[in-house]
Order: sequence, then structure tokens, then C-alpha cells
Amino acid sequence: MFYFVKTPWWLKKLYPSCVWDIPVKEKILYLTFDDGPHPEVTPFVLDQLKQYHAKATFFCIGKNVAAHPEIYRRVLDEGHRTGNHTNNHLNGWKVTDELYLQNILAAGKYIDSNLFRPPYGRITRFQVKLLTGIRNSPVNNNFSIIMWDVLSGDFDVALTGETCSVNVIKQAQPGSVVVFHDSEKAFPRLKEALPKTLQYFSEKGYRFEAIGL
Repeated sequence: MFYFVKTPWWLKKLYPSCVWDIPVKEKILYLTFDDGPHPEVTPFVLDQLKQYHAKATFFCIGKNVAAHPEIYRRVLDEGHRTGNHTNNHLNGWKVTDELYLQNILAAGKYIDSNLFRPPYGRITRFQVKLLTGIRNSPVNNNFSIIMWDVLSGDFDVALTGETCSVNVIKQAQPGSVVVFHDSEKAFPRLKEALPKTLQYFSEKGYRFEAIGL
């Protein structure tokens, strides 16, 4: 499995209208969590965030919100933001534009947000145009498409939780958008990596904020 822990500059240039990081003048990190809500993992994440007075952004799958509305409500009630992550975790490279947009629209029935993150980070430049208003589209075309600056790698079963935390600690800097996953697959690594990440950056004087675009 190949992926970039730190997103290279040239990849960011290929999708310049997407948000990869957020310019800041203070020590702020933007933690994000994909694929929830999950009945066990998402509450764990919320409890960890609360300990550090941290806010984050959760990119949710519509069908998971429909299955666990009480957990989704807790995310919002505790001051975090949510974003659309499609209804069924679709890969934008492997489906038609029409099906992709319909799936995002279906998720939008449960997720009221102008933030969108493509599953796997896979989205065509034409799909970006449809979602951000550059081209006419049948869905909300005022999305901010949020990618990332640093991947923890918690989805990678070949890694340890320690390695995932080191990935973030070594690569994140002020304004970085960091990806974790509140999913069953990632949980064995997340439950070690997230507390270590929160503790390390808190001790370095960082704040954790939700994406406010």
C-alpha cells in the first residue's frame, strides 16, 4: 500500500481549489476524522478530544449517520464540525459523475455541511468543478473540498499505533490538516496514536480547532 504521509507540493498544485492546509500565524492544528460515526470508535475520539479541550472536524458517511444519529448529534453538541464524505464511501475515480453527485446528495440529507472530503482522496478535477461551483451542478455547488497535509496512516494494518503518532508528530506544523479515522479498521492504531498526538502537541502549546471554512 503506497501513500504519502506528507502531501507533496506538486500534488497540491494539481488540485489548487482544494484545501490542503490552512494558513495560520498561531500554533493551531486541524484534526479530522473520516468514515464515522462508529458506535465504539467515535465516542472514544470524542472523549479524548474533550480531555484536551480540542475541537475537530468529522467527515461522515451518510449511511453511518443514518445508523447512528445519536452519536452524530453528540459530535455536533460538543462543538465539532462535520463534513460530507459521500453516502457509501465512493471512489470518485471509479464511478460516473452522475452517480457520485447523487451519492453526495443522498449523504446531504443527513449531513448539513458545506465541507466535503472525497473518500480515498480520489476525485477528478471535473468533479471538483461540479462541487465548487465552477461548473453547473445538481448538488450544492458551494462545497469547500478539504483534503489534507498529513496522513496518520491509521488505516494501514501494517503499521503500529506508535508509528502513526510519529507520522503526525514529525510532519505536522501550524495549519496542517491531519487525517485520522474513527473506523473499526483503524481503531487498533488510533487508540494509541490519537492520545499521544494530543498530548505531544498540547505540551508544545498547540490548539486544536475545527475547520471554519
